[in-house]
Amino acid sequence: MSEKKSKYDLEERTARFGEDVIRFCKKIPSGEITSPIINQLIRSSISIGANYSEADDAESKKDFKHKIGICKKESRETKHHLRMIVAAVPGISREAMILWQEAKELNLIFNAINNKLKEN
Repeated sequence: MSEKKSKYDLEERTARFGEDVIRFCKKIPSGEITSPIINQLIRSSISIGANYSEADDAESKKDFKHKIGICKKESRETKHHLRMIVAAVPGISREAMILWQEAKELNLIFNAINNKLKEN
């Protein structure tokens, strides 16, 4: 799959994002402070793709909108957890910023989809 095509394939993009976050989290030293943040970061980041897949197979417009809303919330939550993990482990800020930027872009995409649904 070409890079350009995968950038616009949200199912692939959200799955790849979750995989990237998992790989990132494996590099973070586990401890009393980092372990709960890592857990939350993984949960919110992989939830984006899972909920997008469910939205793609939604049974109604209402169901689709609900799942897209969850994607929007989870991408925003992921940004928050990335910020917190950098506060706990400042040495990982460069890689975290790349993931934060992708979470931000996903959040903007899901916001746009959600806003478009409100118009209709």
